[in-house]
Amino acid sequence: MRDDLRRLLRAYQPATLDPDRPLPPAGGLILLHERPGGPHIIFQKRTDSVRDHKGQVSFPGGVMDPGDPDIRFTALRETHEEIGVHPDHVEVLGQLDEMATISNFRVTPFVGWLDRYPYPWRFSTEEVAYLLEVPLSHLLDPANIVPDRRIINGRPYTFQSYQFGNDLIWGATARMLGNFLDLVRALE
Repeated sequence: MRDDLRRLLRAYQPATLDPDRPLPPAGGLILLHERPGGPHIIFQKRTDSVRDHKGQVSFPGGVMDPGDPDIRFTALRETHEEIGVHPDHVEVLGQLDEMATISNFRVTPFVGWLDRYPYPWRFSTEEVAYLLEVPLSHLLDPANIVPDRRIINGRPYTFQSYQFGNDLIWGATARMLGNFLDLVRALE
């Protein structure tokens, strides 16, 4: 699957946001690895002590630091800081669509493949409560897609979200995941 994803993402033209809308840039990493039973995606459950997105399931990532040479570097740096994955252990396969988050960040998600399993996870206890290793097959199963109803600025919205055990993958993470899963379905 890694080779197929690499080819697909090389040909993919990610959507970009309007450059006139200045939002702080952030990078995220959809990290896959091969396990018995097929590819899995790594998510993290954020602690309740972080500033943004308390208690939410997310991909590793964060805001670009002034010293970061590019947003890809940011995604890999943040992944290393948050869950201990060394950048040399990740093959970045490509980039997905940029998106604006409700917390006003411009997020550029990347897709990466971890070169080993099992991995000696070492995560930031300040930022990460625990990790979820979710089978790709679970996320592709329509039975695990659930409506997530939210009231934002006084208006009701329904978003596509993903259930994994007691955890709900929703919001910007679900939108990034949906972008990725749409591409994966093209491989089927």
